[in-house]
Amino acid sequence: MVLYRRNRVAGGSFFFTVAVADRRSTVLTDHVGHLRQAFRQTRIEYPFIIDAIVILPDHLHTIWSLPEGDDDYPGRWRRLKSLFTRALVKSGAPVLRDQRGEYALWQRRFWEHTIRDDNDFERCADYVHFNPVKHGYVGAPSQWAHTSLHRYVRAGVLPDDWGGSGHSVGGDFGEPMV
Repeated sequence: MVLYRRNRVAGGSFFFTVAVADRRSTVLTDHVGHLRQAFRQTRIEYPFIIDAIVILPDHLHTIWSLPEGDDDYPGRWRRLKSLFTRALVKSGAPVLRDQRGEYALWQRRFWEHTIRDDNDFERCADYVHFNPVKHGYVGAPSQWAHTSLHRYVRAGVLPDDWGGSGHSVGGDFGEPMV
């Protein structure tokens, strides 16, 4: 078995890419209410700040900041994935099982990047907010409903036309390039 090494920084900020196993699925946006509830419940049990997020049909990108002295983001992801999967099963949504009988909704692993400084944070947040355009879902980031970009605009951090015509954001951030 391969040992995956994670950079665990207590109180750190991290960029994540998390995907469902079937990359053709639309489960995350089809059941975004259940996903939001899983985030809320996980944050109650294991507090953290969601600095930026975008939820796409088959994957999501987010930036989290953990409380001082706490580095357990893997436990938070385990809890969040479990809560969402259980909510889907309870709602009657079809969730496949693997050969061991375990639910096979999520990819087992996730991609994580430790945010190093303010410039790195801004680069990652831009990637999060521009991602629906990158994947061709919308022509401008503000047209996507499931994104923290709207919070950034309300707070005056970004203009409402941010990422419009001619804008692009580079990097692979744990997903295949389109």
